[in-house]
Amino acid sequence: MGHFKRVGVIARLDKPQVLDTVKKLLEYLQQIGKEAVLEEDLSSMLPGIKVDTAPLKQLGNQCDLAMVVGGDGSFLGAARAICNYDIPVLGINRGTLGFLTDISPHALAEELDPIFNGDFFEEKRFMIEAKIKRQNRPSGDGVALNDLVLHPGKSARMIRFDLFIDDQFVMNQKSDGLIVATPTGSTAYALSAGGPIMLPKLDALVLVPMHPHTLSNRPIVIDSNARIRIVVCESNLTYPSVSCDGQLHITAAPGDEIHINRKAGGIRLIHPKSHDFYDVCRNKLGWQTGYSS
Repeated sequence: MGHFKRVGVIARLDKPQVLDTVKKLLEYLQQIGKEAVLEEDLSSMLPGIKVDTAPLKQLGNQCDLAMVVGGDGSFLGAARAICNYDIPVLGINRGTLGFLTDISPHALAEELDPIFNGDFFEEKRFMIEAKIKRQNRPSGDGVALNDLVLHPGKSARMIRFDLFIDDQFVMNQKSDGLIVATPTGSTAYALSAGGPIMLPKLDALVLVPMHPHTLSNRPIVIDSNARIRIVVCESNLTYPSVSCDGQLHITAAPGDEIHINRKAGGIRLIHPKSHDFYDVCRNKLGWQTGYSS
């Protein structure tokens, strides 16, 4: 049990069973001699439990492993909060699909014992960031692990925008927007919009048009280090939004430029040794499980 001394515990209490799992996790960590650091808002829901606490954005500075109890949405929020700290993250699934949360809440000790004994593998997932410029001045910014999405916001109107990649003009598009997704996000919103599934280890981004007015517009896969620039055309009558993992929303205006790049660093994910991406796809997406020789 020599791996990881101080464990940060993060959860979004949107389901009653999440709190039960957090309590069991804290009991387990105490049994194996680990120090727990509770995310500050979560600690207020657990009166009487005496452990260290920290604000979410400072949690990464006080522990050497972060554990997220919840679904992929909880994991994404935690990833954005601690992405500037070089600590690994492990998810306990209390959501629905759970592409990012490997550990079953019904077998905590069985699945966590090997990990705390060093029997796991780690992979790095890169993130992307958006910076909005209005008249050459910063207007907003955000970071995403899954995707950055330009969309109409509350309006039902289509958006017209120009797309540039590495300063080369690609197209002028009229559509409901554009999804820029990492390999991690290729199984999320981008997949629903007709994008491809990308292996997590790929250094690539996929650009997926949302209901384009021209049917020949199709998803494009590009290098992850490419510089993406989206110019919201002046002719737009509405103010579109840029969403980060569907959780943080930034308002753009006609004439704004949206610059999207790969973020320095990334997130370190911890997986059980038995983790298999194709098996996850079979289970989560309902692919046929049998095969014939």
